[in-house]
Amino acid sequence: MAFTAQDVAKLRAQTGVGMMECKKALTESNGDFEKAIVILREKGLKAVDKKQGRIASEGIVSSYIHMGGKIGVLVEVNCETDFVAKSDDFQALVKDIAMQIAAANPKYVREEEVDAAELEQEKEILRVQAANEGKPAEIIEKMIVGRIKKFYEDVCLLNQAFVKDSSKTVQDVINEATLRIGEKITIRRFVRYEMGEGLEKRSDNLAEEVAKQMANK
Repeated sequence: MAFTAQDVAKLRAQTGVGMMECKKALTESNGDFEKAIVILREKGLKAVDKKQGRIASEGIVSSYIHMGGKIGVLVEVNCETDFVAKSDDFQALVKDIAMQIAAANPKYVREEEVDAAELEQEKEILRVQAANEGKPAEIIEKMIVGRIKKFYEDVCLLNQAFVKDSSKTVQDVINEATLRIGEKITIRRFVRYEMGEGLEKRSDNLAEEVAKQMANK
């Protein structure tokens, strides 16, 4: 299947990866656009793996305040060099991550940070739910594996669907940035404040409101 320069440009616009990498991916996929996207994501994973031994102690702390001051986020994202930390590409990435946190309200950065007691409590709830559904005992544990995956997608930032493009996870976005920028990139920590959190108030879907604003950026 042949592809054109317009196809390369379209792939670059969708993935943010350089033109040459996009051309190579389309060549490898024989012009199959969706397969080329998968190839680029796999390369992103390999790039991340190769860079895991490096030290990423530079970076920035960025903030995002939702319109009207209803939600505030601080996030620290690390890279390897101060040069990259100051680049527009890296700073735009960090801003997107801050807005993701505001919109999707994760509790943790990654799966390994989930509190063991909380995870076991969630598993027990799922066991009870599955039993109430009349599921046989021998398949309940298999069901729990799938449902825990969904739990991680809700509470872990890296597992969440990216608000700007739900076909990607936040980890996919980090992998693509690693491939594009050429440095190890890690999200270290974040804090999210919601105005009036813990106080009795009327229910507004602030996450949906932030998501809509982010989509229009």
